[in-house]
Parts: sequence; C-alpha cells; structure tokens
Amino acid sequence: MGRYAVTEEDPTPRLAVLGAGVMGVSITTLALGQGVPVVLIETDPAKRADAPARIERELRTAQLMGVRSERPRAELVTGRSPADCADADVVIEAITEEAGLKTAALTEVSQVVGADTALVTNTSSIPVDELAAKLPRPDALLGVHFMNPSYLIGTVEVIRGSRTSPAAVDSVGRLLTALGRRGVFVGDGPGFVTSRVLHRMINDAARVVQEGRASAEDVDTLMRDCLGHRTGPLRTADLIGIDNLVDSLRVLHERTGDEGCRPCGLLLEKVAAGEHGRKSGKGFYTYTGVVS
Repeated sequence: MGRYAVTEEDPTPRLAVLGAGVMGVSITTLALGQGVPVVLIETDPAKRADAPARIERELRTAQLMGVRSERPRAELVTGRSPADCADADVVIEAITEEAGLKTAALTEVSQVVGADTALVTNTSSIPVDELAAKLPRPDALLGVHFMNPSYLIGTVEVIRGSRTSPAAVDSVGRLLTALGRRGVFVGDGPGFVTSRVLHRMINDAARVVQEGRASAEDVDTLMRDCLGHRTGPLRTADLIGIDNLVDSLRVLHERTGDEGCRPCGLLLEKVAAGEHGRKSGKGFYTYTGVVS
C-alpha cells in the first residue's frame, strides 16, 4: 500500500471503532498511541464503562515495550450508538465474527456517516464481498485484518472486495500511514491468507494435545524453536481468544468444506468451560494480572 502524507491540508483521519472487545480495544490502543483520536462505540454498558481502563493498561504495556509513538496521546471518546461516529473518515468494525451482526452494524453506520467515509471490517475469516453484498454502499467496504496486539505487530492484511472503490482504499491508506502500519493486499476469500493458514494449524496443534501426543508447552516449543513461529500456535490461540478462534474456524469450515477447519473437541471444551485464553485468565496457559 502506498504512503500518504498527513499534512495540514490532509490532516490525521478521524477514526471510529465499533466494538470494545479484544480487537476493538487493541486497535484503539494503537490509534491513540500514534496520535489518532478515536470514537469507540460499544452497546454493552459494562464493556463501554470498562474500556478506558483496559486501554490505559494496554497503552502502558506498549510504552514499556518501547513501541509507542512519541506523539502526544490522542483523545478517546466512548459512545453507545453508531450515530456517535457520524463525523468519522474511517469506521472500523471489530465485533463478533458473525456475518449477520457485522452487516447489521455496518448498515447502521452507513446511514449516519458521510458519503466519503470508508468502512472497514476487521473480520478474520468472512469474505469482504459476502459482507459488502448486504450493505447500501458496497463500494465503501474493505477488510483490514489487524493482528493482536495491534500496537506490537506492524503489518496488516488488506482485502479489497470486487466493488471496493479507489476512494475507500485511499482513505484507509491515509489511516494506515497515520497508524504507522504497512498494508499487504491479498485476494478476497474465506480466511484470506493469515487465518486460512494459521487457524487450521492451531486446530491441528490442539488435536495433537487432545490425542495426548504432546503438551501445549511442547507443541509451542517445537514450533517456535524448530520452525520459527514467534510464540507457538497454542499461545497464539490464547492471544486471539479461543472463543474467537472457534468462531473463525466455523466460518472457514462452512465456507470451504475443509474438514481440517472443523473445530476440534479440545477447543470446544475450552470454550464451554470459559477458558478463552489470555482475556479470561486461562486457556492453554494460565495468566495472572492480564485479564482484559
């Protein structure tokens, strides 16, 4: 993706984020730390009230890791309705991995934002064209798959649908420049590149543990130290959120028919037990003091 100068004539894009879950908070943390103001929309009152504290913790973590920009921290505004993001240049949807919920939220946003506002879905697996087909402005939508934590990972997957307009691509390009992120364009389709490859691998890794052939620690050690995976697939599953991973695997299985994407029993058991990974305090590993 090309680089776009942020100037007085072409100022920092105004960003709105839909959803204060793991990815909504992560993307908001990245933006605020890079000096990009955010309107964060969350309909759940408890999540909305807790979001600023969660973001503060993530901003401190980013600073301790030395990945925060030297720009002054930008302003965060929280709201309860898509109407609160009417002035945004770009709206990023980061809600549950369910096509009906995503299209409903994006449709509601389309009715209140300007005609030039770009709409972005952070879906990890649902094809952009599938979502765009249900929207009043299909040309405004493209996918930007941010990884978690967004403030640490400097590259994002960008998916342009068959009807995505050049103007929407340009708006998102300016945003990614302001966020200090590199976008890599890939073709549309279930799971795109990263989820299509990674999520099946995580599923297979969980099956190995389920079959009793290795512990989660041993699987991750081998994948990390022998094959160069940064954290190991099962620690990555905890970071993604095992519930989110299962949702994504179901999308992939339904849309590709690939049996390797059917969520394995161990993943389903962990979701049923509330062991969702880092955000719940327990997944394949146990976490203390980091629950978001």
